[in-house]
Amino acid sequence: MKRTLFLLGACAAVVAMYFVVAPFAGARPSTQTATTVKVTAKDFKFVLSRKTAPHGKVKFVVTNKGPSKHDFKIAGKKTPLLKKTGKASITVTLKKGMKYRYICTVPGHAALGMKGTFKAT
Repeated sequence: MKRTLFLLGACAAVVAMYFVVAPFAGARPSTQTATTVKVTAKDFKFVLSRKTAPHGKVKFVVTNKGPSKHDFKIAGKKTPLLKKTGKASITVTLKKGMKYRYICTVPGHAALGMKGTFKAT
């Protein structure tokens, strides 16, 4: 008798948990896919695959095709210094309607043209 009551109580607990958890079974924290922007660094300019992207996570994939070493900095994040054919990526979160300056932080490179503005829409 005790065992039957225990099993009935356990079954009732499982059923109760189903009704508590079931509505949230498909719910997950919002995970936004990052928009990818390809960046080519050359002496002395950047070529971006796009100049704007939807606000939120944006992944910048940077490839150095110039003979000099370059990096790419935007929204407070920076790639490592890349040799010719070097590649790195950074992911930043951009706010809607904001413009973000990007630069190469190697001394003198921004002054020679390795800079620009990127907009989050």
